[in-house]
Amino acid sequence: MSKLKGLLLTEGMHGMISQVEGLAKALDIDFIHQKVEINTLAKLLPPKITPISNLFFKRFSVPEIDLVISCGRKSVIPSLYLKKNSNKKIINIHIQDPKVSLSNFDYVIVPEHDRLSGQNIINSKGALHYLTLKEIEKNHNYLSNKINKDKQQILLILGGPNKYYKYDKQSLERIFETVQVLAKKNDLQIIIIPSMRTPADTINYASKFFGNENLIIRNVDKKAYLSGLSIAKFLVVTCDSTSMISEAALTGKPIYVAQIPPKRDDHRFRQFRDLFSKLNIIKNLENSLEIWKYEKLDETNRISSYIKEKIKNYEFS
Repeated sequence: MSKLKGLLLTEGMHGMISQVEGLAKALDIDFIHQKVEINTLAKLLPPKITPISNLFFKRFSVPEIDLVISCGRKSVIPSLYLKKNSNKKIINIHIQDPKVSLSNFDYVIVPEHDRLSGQNIINSKGALHYLTLKEIEKNHNYLSNKINKDKQQILLILGGPNKYYKYDKQSLERIFETVQVLAKKNDLQIIIIPSMRTPADTINYASKFFGNENLIIRNVDKKAYLSGLSIAKFLVVTCDSTSMISEAALTGKPIYVAQIPPKRDDHRFRQFRDLFSKLNIIKNLENSLEIWKYEKLDETNRISSYIKEKIKNYEFS
């Protein structure tokens, strides 16, 4: 039997790409990715007014497909348009709250902390992503020649400023000082890993602050990220990224969340962290380290298995 063919729709942001590609890979489908561009008029419309028309987004060529997997508000209009106007039956799956009637989709995947419910709703604990345990293990040795083999490691994964959190020097200094004290107290080497959103001046500051005895990865490097997740005994993730915390939870290792004061209401981030705290996955970064265990969180595979079972007898013609 040939693989199903999928079209992935996002706004092009890394976190969204990770979610749709992670699900597509776990579903074992062939796929292409299309960045969505909507026009000015569509941007002015309130979320509940969503015209199902190709006049509201930049048109793109669409191959023959069986599924559409979309993520983010801007991808809703083209997803609904393709569902309505396809010359064959297709399944459309949306990740995140689409802010329109949920009945427009075959499946809507939303974080449990969003508290949405319905027959076609699939709740996830945290964000879907494209990391796998196999990939993490495969890249274990990538940093082995750069680390101090006489010490164990603590990995600090840095996010970056967004509309909810500002990366001011005072907050970074507080986080860096806490990690440095914990590393010295527990005889650990620090590994710093940046993300797509990490500003260059934040990496420069980290390099200056932590010195040559620690390992600073200056550029985005997926293999270094995977290796760090595999090597480190303790993981520290900044609070601005639900995606990176969800990815770290795949390891089953202790995860500490480094808090940054919000510049606006961040209740959805707090709801996410409250859930992960209740699941015993995360603790706040403070003045001590401990080892604890929790079940490795692999929501992408759990949800893909559920969808595979649901659509196995679907008539696409």
